[in-house]
Amino acid sequence: MKKTFFISSLVFLAACAKQNPVQNTGEQFMSESEMEVSKNRSKDLNNLERSQIEDWIKSQNIKYYPMGMNYWVNIENLESLPRKNNGEKVSYKYDIYDFDRTKLYQNPIVNTNVEFGHFIEMDAVEDVIRYLKKGEEAEILVPSVLAYGTYGDNKKITNDMPLIIKVKVL
Repeated sequence: MKKTFFISSLVFLAACAKQNPVQNTGEQFMSESEMEVSKNRSKDLNNLERSQIEDWIKSQNIKYYPMGMNYWVNIENLESLPRKNNGEKVSYKYDIYDFDRTKLYQNPIVNTNVEFGHFIEMDAVEDVIRYLKKGEEAEILVPSVLAYGTYGDNKKITNDMPLIIKVKVL
């Protein structure tokens, strides 16, 4: 009898101790302190990259001009030109380079009849194209936070990699 009581007690305790499985909703949450650490890391990285890009610009024969969105372009007073609105369509292509001017992909990325406001590209690419006319080109210097960020593209663009992008409106 003691044996049966002991075994049933163990079964009972095991049943009580059993934890319900945690449901994975696919969402991830960060604590407030983790968010603060991430925000500070991004801010520090952006400041470092801005400083490095500004130093790089000084060593170039081409002039680059800062844009309000935190990137640089090789066209002076670009933001004073007429700007295309959301809903307008544009076709364009661009090539991606690192800051050693090594082309990262053999073929340009080409997009046709893309509607402003619905780009899947980097914000800096959409922004600069809004000011360009058909046939015009621009070279932009993009900090990693406006490019592929912390994760890269899992191909040739590594994490936290600032880029040079040569874009042309078709």
